Amino acid sequence: MGLFDKLFRRNKDQQEQKEALDQGLQKTKEGFFSKLAKAVAGKDKVDEEVLDQVEDALISADVGVDTTVAIINRIEQRVARDKYLGTSQLNDILQEEIMSMLTSAPSNEFATFDVPAGKKPYVILVVGVNGVGKTTTIGKLAHNFKKNGKSVLLGAADTFRAAAVDQLTIWSDRVGVPIVKKEMGSDPSSVAFDAVQSAIARDSDVVIIDTAGRLHNKAYLMDELGKIRRVISKKMPDAPHEVLLVLDGSTGQNAIEQARHFTAATDVTAIAVTKLDGTAKGGVVLAIANQFRIPVKYIGVGERMEDLQIFDKAEFVDSLFSLK
Repeated sequence: MGLFDKLFRRNKDQQEQKEALDQGLQKTKEGFFSKLAKAVAGKDKVDEEVLDQVEDALISADVGVDTTVAIINRIEQRVARDKYLGTSQLNDILQEEIMSMLTSAPSNEFATFDVPAGKKPYVILVVGVNGVGKTTTIGKLAHNFKKNGKSVLLGAADTFRAAAVDQLTIWSDRVGVPIVKKEMGSDPSSVAFDAVQSAIARDSDVVIIDTAGRLHNKAYLMDELGKIRRVISKKMPDAPHEVLLVLDGSTGQNAIEQARHFTAATDVTAIAVTKLDGTAKGGVVLAIANQFRIPVKYIGVGERMEDLQIFDKAEFVDSLFSLK
């Protein structure tokens, strides 16, 4: 494949990803803009009543109270400074202020499905409660890393549910990557150790390890994940290199509560927000990105393996405000 063909393919992939993002946020946009239209109906300037309804629109999109208050405060400051702001400017102002707020949030370390030099295999420990799309996200991650030229191995360390191991095995077959697994009830940390050991032996670039999705209490979670981390570090002292928390975007504020529990219980380094295509609560990504000092790294906007995307703040805000 020549340079021109590679550039053409890259541009085509980027265009398809943007279209998938636009489509994935459609339900959120429809609910948000219908409320926004109501807020400015018959108004010629941004006043207190308009701001109250904008606040309602943001909260309905599950942007969250804290993040909504921060956005409204920013707009109020602009109204006070500029003295007069027409409602026709409201979309642009909201977009600017949300983007400005996200700019100060933690950023992704990588802009592609790549791994840092000198960390091979790159060990990703995936955490999250059952039902958030954790195993599916692992499968999509494996696909995208492989598509980017990386060799991938999966570790099925959620040994409490036979279905979890079976589902991850299906994904390993579908993507065409090896998997390390044991019988149900095995020690999760031994599976994680064997996965890392196998990845080293195979000279794999990436190893992605699934963990149990039960959240009985923070002490239980911390003990289990702590044991997995200690066992992995015996084989690779600096591993795991990433602890990825998977959250279901369609659950709105419940996703934020889960993030609070997990970030308090273990050292989460990145977040993936899934199932944004089936919900009007896509604004929860803004809340998570703003409230937690942890980067949102991936978002899921559809069923296809390519629909797990790197979270790009500017692209996300542009899609959220796109009226197409």
